[in-house]
Amino acid sequence: MSIDFIQLQEFIEAIAKTDITELAIKEGDFELTLQKTNLHTSNTTYTISQPTPVAIPAVEITKPVEIEAKPNIPPEKSAPVKKTDNWVEITSPMVGTFYRASAPGEAPFVEVGDRNSNGHLVCIIEAMKLMNEIEAEVSGQVMEIVVENGEPVEYGQTLLWVAPS
Repeated sequence: MSIDFIQLQEFIEAIAKTDITELAIKEGDFELTLQKTNLHTSNTTYTISQPTPVAIPAVEITKPVEIEAKPNIPPEKSAPVKKTDNWVEITSPMVGTFYRASAPGEAPFVEVGDRNSNGHLVCIIEAMKLMNEIEAEVSGQVMEIVVENGEPVEYGQTLLWVAPS
């Protein structure tokens, strides 16, 4: 059996978009378990017991349960921000944990009101113990940061809004 990181990441993202809450694959020494908990607890657990290269065998799905969709609601603000049609959203390219800075206690990559250029680092998404740098796809001013530091994010979820310049 063989599986590469990209295949595994695509598999996890595909499962994340379904109502499946738990998936276990076992073949020989290889064991892969994916578990999604209730979205209200904001936890997703991925466990691989052995880093042996393997191919994905036929999958046995256990205990599918309906999950309520978590709306993409921005954090509470003292004064609501008025979005305009020309704002561009920066979205998460993967499932993971959102971080505004490179380490706890460090300055955030961007703040509301900051001007950034195309390719400027705006946050990090941790996925499977890997830190993935997310860069701005447009130059402009950061208008709103939607996700709180340390919060789990889903594929395609809005992370922040930028007014292009």
